[in-house]
Amino acid sequence: MTTIVFPGQGSQFVGMTKEFYENFSLTKEIFQKISDITSTDIKKIIFENPDDLLNQTQFTQLSIFCSSISIFKVFEKEIDLSLLNISSMLGHSLGEYTALTAAGYISIEDCATLLKKRGELMQNAFAPNMSGMAALIGLNCNLAASIIKENNLNVEIANDNSPIQVVISGKIDDLKISKDIFLQNGVKKFIFLNVSAAFHSNLMSKAQSSLKDFIDKIDFNKSSVSIISNYSGSLSNDINTIIHNLSHQMSNRVRWVESINSLERLNNNKIIEIGPGKVLTGLIKRISNKFIIENIETISDIKKTYE
Repeated sequence: MTTIVFPGQGSQFVGMTKEFYENFSLTKEIFQKISDITSTDIKKIIFENPDDLLNQTQFTQLSIFCSSISIFKVFEKEIDLSLLNISSMLGHSLGEYTALTAAGYISIEDCATLLKKRGELMQNAFAPNMSGMAALIGLNCNLAASIIKENNLNVEIANDNSPIQVVISGKIDDLKISKDIFLQNGVKKFIFLNVSAAFHSNLMSKAQSSLKDFIDKIDFNKSSVSIISNYSGSLSNDINTIIHNLSHQMSNRVRWVESINSLERLNNNKIIEIGPGKVLTGLIKRISNKFIIENIETISDIKKTYE
């Protein structure tokens, strides 16, 4: 049994997927489709990055989705996916939207529309430079939660990424206050992240409510491929459950460790990360040694692995 995973924000780089664009008409069609539905010159943003738009949340998410789904669709076209016995998909934060599209629950057009709105809402959810996120290196989620509780810190766990990496969200002043306390309690590194706001926290609640109105307007299709939700960390192919989980994702913790633990219980022994970068591969290896993990980021990745 095989699981496909898709990356989230932070995996972007200028020129990602360019070789797919130059070699496959299918990729050109996807780029054009996303550009048309969102009124965004996605090709220019990804390949040229004018005014650093690629690193602005309202464009980053759409760009990573465009790249990831383009690679997946070429992979699907070039390989007989039935031989892989794909039973489940998941993604990190915005990557969950890519997973839903790849699994057939929503269309490319609907996903692009949602991610454009999601990026805009998250970008503008809080006053600029007043909130943010920080990575804690060297402790697990339970220890981080204990430190937060014992010291009455006004921050939240945003991403439970691995047994040695947790990301917290909050107002900048509260993050600064928490830094010394975390470092005094065993955290090896406290790294402020280059993001525009405190994602996956209560500061996103209003934006999440607004996005739900758009999610509710989307037509979801049935699929035999199950989705592991960031919100619950558990597996489902029930459309109502998937919609519920997706509607609660933006202001709640990404339960990545729990998601990979759910895969272990399924006895899925193979994972393929599809999209720019190999961030998720690194995180998964820190969580479990029970998986064979492959990466599909370039055309040569497809050829060397499946020809």
